[in-house]
Amino acid sequence: MSKPRLYTKYIDEVRPALKQSRKYGNLHQVPRIEKIVINMGVSASLEKGAVEDAVKDLQMITGRKAVINKARKSVANFKLREGQAIGCHVTLRREVMYEFFDRLVASALPRVRDFRGVSRRAFDGRGNYSLGLPDQTIFPEIELDKIKRQQGMDITIVTSAPTNEEALDLLKLMGMPFAER
Repeated sequence: MSKPRLYTKYIDEVRPALKQSRKYGNLHQVPRIEKIVINMGVSASLEKGAVEDAVKDLQMITGRKAVINKARKSVANFKLREGQAIGCHVTLRREVMYEFFDRLVASALPRVRDFRGVSRRAFDGRGNYSLGLPDQTIFPEIELDKIKRQQGMDITIVTSAPTNEEALDLLKLMGMPFAER
């Protein structure tokens, strides 16, 4: 099996460029993407099938089985019981992660209405980037006829970069469309 297009781009172009621009002494100091976590939270007040629909959509988008998140505590104000299903998530690593990132950047994000780039301020201070997507229909794998409700998702890109600036350089070179100031 051949390596994903974005992985070969990272090895051939991004890593040498980062090593030279940041003056790293060792190849292992160069930041890399470690994993991508996709999370879909579902309101506890929705009907029973909402979580199953979210799981199905997430599996269609990522090609991996989604893990169902359950409530840890009961909260009366939110009509939430302990152990109740409140969402699902998938963690992607290695080849699958690069393929998902490629599809996100190349086909999904440009399909967002009035898209002008993703925010530069969504870093967490430790080199990880999070973005929220308004609905799952921007992914080409989802068939619009079979959608019962719009479901947003959070995508967290975990990098090995120690600072936000290094992570920004990495993601920019990998093709992430950041908004211009």
